Amino acid sequence: MTENSKTNKLASRRGFLKTAGLGSIGGVAAASLGTAASAQSGEPIVIGGPIQMTGGGAADGIEFKQGLEMAAEEINAAGGILGRPVKIVVADTESGGDDKITSAGQRLIDRDGASALITGYNFGSQVALQNVAADASVIYMHADTARAHTSLVGGDPEKYWSSFMYCPSEVFYGFAYLNFIKNLEETGQFTGANKKIALVTGPIQYSINIANSIKEEAAKYGYEISLYETVEAPTNDWGPTLAKIREDEPGFIVITHFFPGDQAQFMKQFLTNPTNSLVYLQYGASLAAFRDIAEEASEDVLYATNIGVLSGDVGTDFTARYLAKYGEKASANGGAQTYEALHMFAQAAAMAGGVGEAYDDVQNKKIADRLRTMIYRGPTGTIRFNPETQQAYSYPVETNDPSLGMSHIFSQIEKKEENGKIISPTPYGVTEFRTPKWIKS
Repeated sequence: MTENSKTNKLASRRGFLKTAGLGSIGGVAAASLGTAASAQSGEPIVIGGPIQMTGGGAADGIEFKQGLEMAAEEINAAGGILGRPVKIVVADTESGGDDKITSAGQRLIDRDGASALITGYNFGSQVALQNVAADASVIYMHADTARAHTSLVGGDPEKYWSSFMYCPSEVFYGFAYLNFIKNLEETGQFTGANKKIALVTGPIQYSINIANSIKEEAAKYGYEISLYETVEAPTNDWGPTLAKIREDEPGFIVITHFFPGDQAQFMKQFLTNPTNSLVYLQYGASLAAFRDIAEEASEDVLYATNIGVLSGDVGTDFTARYLAKYGEKASANGGAQTYEALHMFAQAAAMAGGVGEAYDDVQNKKIADRLRTMIYRGPTGTIRFNPETQQAYSYPVETNDPSLGMSHIFSQIEKKEENGKIISPTPYGVTEFRTPKWIKS
């Protein structure tokens, strides 16, 4: 696109921007500007979803799409964003690398006229869409859970002012896991057979970063890494890895390779001859797809996520409405992410006086300023951005106040037919930890 064409687009798009107020969206109180203003054009606001609808990440991708659609329906039922309806357009990133991700983002902006990009997570370097958003001056909101985001945005805030990660980075998983198991032992809820941790990761940088954060910090908590193994994706045959685990039995097994189908196969094969090990599966076990494949082998598994639906009125209400709409096997944890991101964007845009289209850096910077200072309470807890990195604060890792950070929640599956139940942190735990049935005293 030439500089002249960009200028012409910018001039015409700014003409759409007016000011008005936003009332209430989806049962969550929105900020009301309370000012009289002229009505905006009724032309739809296109929100682009660069989402992995096929490939290894598709189980989550389907939920991300549904979350966007549900939020858009609620926003439109409440009058849209300052009178303009929201339209969701999705482009498949195919669970691919940066080339696929970048192409999807650019198509949404240049072909479909997206005014913002909102997604859950994608694979690749996890900085591809930040560059697309920077070039087009559009707001980009994601849950990549990536240290790469914080490094990029924190290193060049003037360029990446429009990119927001609405969850904490993956490095917090390491601290949180080690704190969790140490607390289990210190409070007498569980005593490991030994202090050894068998650590298995996958090829995705997210998984590697989490594994490395545990590896680097384990000794400070009194634990030893007895096995560090990397597997490919997909992994259906866990025999070689399990042989190493059984040869040197650990008190704890951590699988940071998060594909739910691969994790399900691990549990099925592990339970044919289990060790006395507490098993933790990173994120993938939170999805219904894991329980569908693992069946009874899913029960007693521990998992964690730094962005997941909480107990309490807001989370319970959302889950009920989400499952009623998409079926009992839908994953509210996945859908809630994009659902609340779009609601947060809508509120920020309304408070900023309207949605800027692509290349309108003036209006979109106003939205970014609003996002940077908002405190938003949704189904997964509180989204409050660190203004330097534009990453959500973590509770209880970064703040002791659950109203000022997104909760890092640990859950345990009791029944294969149900989502896991939260056991930590306070005040969101709904049940007590129980020793898995495969562990023999």
